[in-house]
Amino acid sequence: MKNKNSLVIILFIITATLFSQTDQKFIDSGSVKNQFDYLINESYSYKEFKYIKINWLTKLETNVIDSLLTSKKQILISDSTINSQKITIDSLKTSMVNSEKNISTLTNEKQNISLFNIQFSKSFFKTLMFLIIGSLIIFLIYFITKFKQSYSAISQAKNNLEEVEKEFEKHRQIALEREQKVMRKLQDELNKQKKE
Repeated sequence: MKNKNSLVIILFIITATLFSQTDQKFIDSGSVKNQFDYLINESYSYKEFKYIKINWLTKLETNVIDSLLTSKKQILISDSTINSQKITIDSLKTSMVNSEKNISTLTNEKQNISLFNIQFSKSFFKTLMFLIIGSLIIFLIYFITKFKQSYSAISQAKNNLEEVEKEFEKHRQIALEREQKVMRKLQDELNKQKKE
């Protein structure tokens, strides 16, 4: 009977200790690694084995699945962000290439001058313009000197003509006076002969 009593007392103590233990809850917060560590540390050990509560294991499973789903969502979001950034980068590269083409075209237009739809470099165009302007100035000087020479020749000819006209007028007057004198003398002679 003593054995029975001691056995009942031991059973009573064991059941009391088992029922007196509060049911520990599994932690939901923290990383998956922290949850695994908690599961391993708080589970019961027997020799080399660990006894894990099934509700803890299912809770860990749902947490791992949730973490994986969240990671997949973040990966998808990151992929879409990367793709949109690639598209943006490609459009920016295209825009940059177009801008560089525009810059080179504008630089080329700035360094060149178009005349009659023919492109000339600025230095060649300046040289050509100086040659044309120089030629025009030389022709202008040449024509001005020719004009002055012609004008002086014309002035000389006018002066000579005026002198000749004056001399001719004098000569005509003298000839007219002589003719008048001769006519008077002739008239006088005719009158004398008529009288005689």
